[in-house]
Amino acid sequence: MAGSIEVQKVTIHGHRRAFVKMGSGPALLLLHDLGCDHTTWLPVIEQLAKKYTVIAPDLLGHGQSDKPRADYSVGGYANGMRDLLTVLNIDKVTVVGHSLGGGVAMQFGYQFPERTERMVLVAPGGLGPEVTAMIRAVSLPGFNPVMGLLTLPGLRHVAIAGMRALSRTGMTLTHDLDEVAEIYDSFKDPAARKAISHVVRAVVDTRGQLVTMVDRAYLTQAMPMLIVWGSEDRVIPVSHARTAAAVAPGAMVEVLGNSGHFPHKDHPERFVKILHDFVRSTQPASYHRGRWRQLLRNGPAVPLSERGEIAEVTPLRRKRAGA
Repeated sequence: MAGSIEVQKVTIHGHRRAFVKMGSGPALLLLHDLGCDHTTWLPVIEQLAKKYTVIAPDLLGHGQSDKPRADYSVGGYANGMRDLLTVLNIDKVTVVGHSLGGGVAMQFGYQFPERTERMVLVAPGGLGPEVTAMIRAVSLPGFNPVMGLLTLPGLRHVAIAGMRALSRTGMTLTHDLDEVAEIYDSFKDPAARKAISHVVRAVVDTRGQLVTMVDRAYLTQAMPMLIVWGSEDRVIPVSHARTAAAVAPGAMVEVLGNSGHFPHKDHPERFVKILHDFVRSTQPASYHRGRWRQLLRNGPAVPLSERGEIAEVTPLRRKRAGA
């Protein structure tokens, strides 16, 4: 599959950006997680490209894109995506973001509502402080030298083989270790390690996630939103879907059973169907400055301090037009 997908490169602001662009139809912008790249979407990208123009970039500091000393904030990434889409002559997209990419997707929709038709968030960051200790550890000062030792050839190969073997056991706690092994392997590159540490420090500290979209989620009243989560996610807990349902009550929520932090890889056919049903059954957002101004002036219907938490998250299969 990977051999049939061409990786293109374009230089913007002096930095090389790698991306995949394939298919035709309405545009989907696929944004990957921390330490990943466009290949995280390989299980779904060709199916999606049958109906959509798919753009799957390697974010700056990841994959085949450059890894400079640069702005690795979610706002900086959103700006970079706007510039990439402009170069590719694509005006509007349904933005699909996984984990860190979900945070970037939310920021993109907030900064550039006139270019965002819909938002699809896959186990996104930015809905609560909780995050796995492994990611918090990346924000610590000693991460780079310690990881440099841990990724020396012999130790790295043994650790990766062990993680991949554990991922095949089917145990819940080891569900995502195959993907973790790929991220760990990427840390052998000192430039990648530095870039990743900059990314994490912009969004996470030792207490958890710093950046939140909760206070601005009411703006999604003007934009269709789908949230997809794996029921066995050990990186960002599925309980954050409660927050999403509370602060963005118009959002569609799908919790996939027997799935970890990468539901698009665990259940690719179901993921493609859910995404396609969502796009097919919703009208793209149409930016109107007056409406946006009114939303900002009025704020959320229920203040954050008065919002209760939803008791449980159930796999939600909302009836959709044409489904």
